[in-house]
Amino acid sequence: MNVNEVVFEVSPEMEGERIDKCISSYLSAVSRNYIQKLIKNDGVFVNDKAVKANYKFKLEDRIRFEIPKSEEPDIPAQDIPLDILYEDKDLLIVNKPKNMVVHPAPGHYEGTLVNAVLYHCRGDLSGINGVLRPGIVHRIDKDTTGSLIVCKNDRTHNAIAQLLKTHDITRKYRAIVFGSIKEDEGTISAPIGRHSTDRKKMAVNERTGKHAVTHYRVLERFNGYTYIECRLETGRTHQIRVHMASIGHPLVGDTLYSGNRKIPFKLEGQALHAMTIGFVHPSTNAYIELDAPIPQYFTNLLEILRTK
Repeated sequence: MNVNEVVFEVSPEMEGERIDKCISSYLSAVSRNYIQKLIKNDGVFVNDKAVKANYKFKLEDRIRFEIPKSEEPDIPAQDIPLDILYEDKDLLIVNKPKNMVVHPAPGHYEGTLVNAVLYHCRGDLSGINGVLRPGIVHRIDKDTTGSLIVCKNDRTHNAIAQLLKTHDITRKYRAIVFGSIKEDEGTISAPIGRHSTDRKKMAVNERTGKHAVTHYRVLERFNGYTYIECRLETGRTHQIRVHMASIGHPLVGDTLYSGNRKIPFKLEGQALHAMTIGFVHPSTNAYIELDAPIPQYFTNLLEILRTK
């Protein structure tokens, strides 16, 4: 069989998940059934040892297996404009716009951030996360705007991944939430895991959730809304959205976590912006910190609320 060997390392959001589920999610061009057959036939190796389907990933794991070449999607490089906040030979930091998916998925192989950086970097990207996610070491949601690190080589990718693992990257978000938050600042420490009945959602889950901490402070209060800054101590999927909803202040525009609240202002997705990112550069050892400008839709909403 004409095959390719796939090798990748576990990212933080994959830790603790079953190996068959995570691999099929990671490499969505290959069916879960194919992955399960590979595992059954001792064809999936973790740290060079064959594992079974009930194996759960750890952050330091290195996964290796083979897939048919014919199953690999062709991800085109596309000349899509990028708002680049910083760039050097090792990495770039982009300001991702609203309504842009970070990486390709089945049925959506074009128009993503990956397509854009493939063109911009001429394919000079880290390969640890495979053909669908070259250069991608962390993600933000489709409707979340703001700063995102893209790695150009595997050494930088591994270094940034380690900083994420040890919570040594500064990540500050701006958000507008429903309701008036009484206290000026606070911390939400509540484990986040997959929702028990809706697999598209995450939830605070004391039994199976992973440790998650969000620090927030109030920037401005309006009539029925609050403008806040959130600082991530951890980086779980939908963390800010889930945590703020859990204390009764879901994000404005967030149809997934706002319950029965009416979404005002004709927003496309949640009012959430990944504004500040800071870290020690793996090559220079110098600390760099950058702010992604607040997008126009966000500033427009603030002006509306100030006169409401």
